[in-house]
Amino acid sequence: MSRKILVTSALPYANGSIHLGHLVEYIQTDIWVRFQKMRGHECHYVCADDTHGTPIMLRAEKEGVTPEQLIARVWQEHFDDFAAFHVQFDNYGSTNSAENKESAQSIYRTLKANGLIEVRSIEQYYDPVKNMFLPDRFIKGECPKCHAKDQYGDNCEVCGAAYAPTDLINPFSAVSGAAPVLRNSDHYFFKLSDPRCQNFLREWTRGGSLQAEAANKMQEWLGAEGENKLTDWDISRDAPYFGFEIPDAPGKYFYVWLDAPVGYMGSFKQLCNLPSPASGRGAGGEGAPLNFDDYWKQGSGAELYHFIGKDILYFHALFWPAMLQHAGFRTPTKLFAHGFLTVNGEKMSKSRGTFITARSYVDHIKNTEYLRYYYAAKLNGTMEDIDLNLEDFVAKVNSDLIGKYINIASRCAGFISKKFDGKIVLPQNMFNYGSESQGVESDSLQAMFASRASVIAELYESRDYAKALREIMALADQANQYIAEMAPWVLAKQEGQEEKLQTVCSSALNLFRLLTLYLKPVLPELAHQVEQFLNIPPLQWSDAQTILQRHTINEYKHLATRLDPKLIEAMVAANQENLKPMTESHSETRHAEHQQHAIAPIAETISIDDFSKVDLRVARIANAEHVEGAEKLLKLTLDIGEAQPRTVFAGIKSAYDPEKLKGRMTVMVANLAPRKMKFGLSEGMVLAASGETPGLFILSPDDGAQPGMRIK
Repeated sequence: MSRKILVTSALPYANGSIHLGHLVEYIQTDIWVRFQKMRGHECHYVCADDTHGTPIMLRAEKEGVTPEQLIARVWQEHFDDFAAFHVQFDNYGSTNSAENKESAQSIYRTLKANGLIEVRSIEQYYDPVKNMFLPDRFIKGECPKCHAKDQYGDNCEVCGAAYAPTDLINPFSAVSGAAPVLRNSDHYFFKLSDPRCQNFLREWTRGGSLQAEAANKMQEWLGAEGENKLTDWDISRDAPYFGFEIPDAPGKYFYVWLDAPVGYMGSFKQLCNLPSPASGRGAGGEGAPLNFDDYWKQGSGAELYHFIGKDILYFHALFWPAMLQHAGFRTPTKLFAHGFLTVNGEKMSKSRGTFITARSYVDHIKNTEYLRYYYAAKLNGTMEDIDLNLEDFVAKVNSDLIGKYINIASRCAGFISKKFDGKIVLPQNMFNYGSESQGVESDSLQAMFASRASVIAELYESRDYAKALREIMALADQANQYIAEMAPWVLAKQEGQEEKLQTVCSSALNLFRLLTLYLKPVLPELAHQVEQFLNIPPLQWSDAQTILQRHTINEYKHLATRLDPKLIEAMVAANQENLKPMTESHSETRHAEHQQHAIAPIAETISIDDFSKVDLRVARIANAEHVEGAEKLLKLTLDIGEAQPRTVFAGIKSAYDPEKLKGRMTVMVANLAPRKMKFGLSEGMVLAASGETPGLFILSPDDGAQPGMRIK
């Protein structure tokens, strides 16, 4: 049954280049969309540049251009980068479009009519030279905690302290350098604290639209039943500001985060208004017009999916669905949040040359599908971070794509072209996968390859690309084993073995065709080259149940080359050589790279005697289970080598599936006084790391550590 699906990715901010961290999301989304289209579903993928805000306005002023000129130039850069990595949008728009303005103002008017907009006077810093109110990140001064100079208005990058801009010592404007003054201004608030929003969000966040770890995090932010932890959301900014004016409020503009998610709707409206059929509309009939309401109105039978980074869950899982619900629109079917990217196990770094832009990768490596494959091999549909290990990247590309996949065609295609005029011929009984073959050894192998289509499809559907690729490469191993056993290079030298040679090579190329089909969502350009080589129409998922028989292929041309480690070294070196002092405001980075490693201030110094009082032990998690009635706790049964295991209630439910904790080694405080809790006695504490952004990470000892060992 054909599905109607609308897919979006988070909107990249129009004030910086696309880098390898951003590409995790867009590649993940593109793979899923391509898979859905191969299945025959009506699937549309839209995105847009996020273009509004103070940083855009100030950068344009600095460069001597209008904001419109700046965002037009960046839009083209972003579009070209995405195209280079084969990210294929059905429409890529801009939040500065007429369609987005119409949608944002319409939503605001409906929320206001429903009593969910309130005007309040607030006091904030004002730059008397630039004649503008200053966002927190555009105010600097001396940290009130550690007295570090030149710190931002919301937190100190030296000691990690968080504070209000008014707490800064000797504050100054990061825009003009002038001392700011406090002024009052009327601001517009979306009443997220309203019981209607609170009650809706409690139900929606538990309704299956979020991953389990995301849903648990939302409950922490919402608080327990009866609590009202959500505060109203300031959705306005004062002129001068680059954005959309709020209706009937001269000099007031929508805060960028209000019209950014509305940009999904604006971009889709543009797609609906396109004069010619867009990619992916075929399931609705050639040229069938798209109807906006079919996808966005409440009661819509279409599916809506947002792919986002876990750092913007708060906006997408609380503000956005509350806005949609109370403005008369449908809410997302699901939010798919992913983790951050590290390179060689560490945060991307300009000093180490691992803060790599999309353009730098293209300039040095050129083949962007190698990165698509490596990311896919790491992504599993959860919010876990993934690591781009550059040495492993080279090894995996060369082993899997060249050594296993491409190797099948390169070993067999030449024999078909040179000895059999390019004709693939197989025994007739191979048309029926259910028959008992008497012809060649590959019959059951062909059937088995075809039978894996449903398994691999389920893995793509659930975004567990890593497991899907393991399945595909296991098939590639079997194809290579078959070729090694049949040894066509030996058959070619033996008289009277021509028919068997043709059958063996024809079988191998049919297996290669199926592997190409399964890899096509990840490697669309390489799949296109294979389709040309095999002389076949674009592969669809249903083609898994067909076979090439009495079919003429084209001459084989080299499809891919090994990835040279020297190219990686050159790319890293170039990014180090091009390192320049940062001149743009810290606030220009809207994604996780500046948030994920923010640290809390270091605690007061202690002596070794103080530390030795804490008895830390290696513990094996013998069992982990949910605690009925507890929103944050998991019940852990810990083995630390004692006669009886211990029970510890740990507040890690938001981050871990208890089934995946069983058998894992961790670290616990063994001499903490037992604590009587509502759910039982907790006999210790499990150690975990956390930061300002969502996520808890329990500690694990190195391999070989045994339960009961002391941490010294």
